[in-house]
Amino acid sequence: MIRRMFPLALVALIALIPVWVHAQLPSQMQSFTREPLVIVSGTQRHSFEVEMALTPAQQQQGLMFRRTMPAMAGMLFLHQEEREQAMWMMNTFIPLDMVFIRRDGRISHIVERTVPHSTATISSNGPVLAVLELNGGTVARLGIKVGDRVDHRGFAR
Repeated sequence: MIRRMFPLALVALIALIPVWVHAQLPSQMQSFTREPLVIVSGTQRHSFEVEMALTPAQQQQGLMFRRTMPAMAGMLFLHQEEREQAMWMMNTFIPLDMVFIRRDGRISHIVERTVPHSTATISSNGPVLAVLELNGGTVARLGIKVGDRVDHRGFAR
């Protein structure tokens, strides 16, 4: 009896996989505008094209479900006021460097090479106005560090 029921249970389980996958996708994928952003690190200027995550729906989706991102691209989560920020990597397929930025455009904290699909909290360790997500390894490759300045219209000069 068990031998006969096992294949049926297995088929039923396999049939439910598309339903589970669909439930993991947002009901409506958000679109993002792109803007230039520069990180000034010592005498170096690193230019990026970033997608702007401004609305709650855009910020909730972020880079979820993306399989790739161009080398000098990223996503900027820009908020209305400085506050403690907490991020996670659920449904995010690519490792990211998370750069936490104060209102004055200074980098206050960096978390490198986050783990894809992790639900662990990634904290800003203090109030910030924005979080910049870059491809994992970008911060180390370019020598970006805490105290460097981010030039973008969203930050005071």
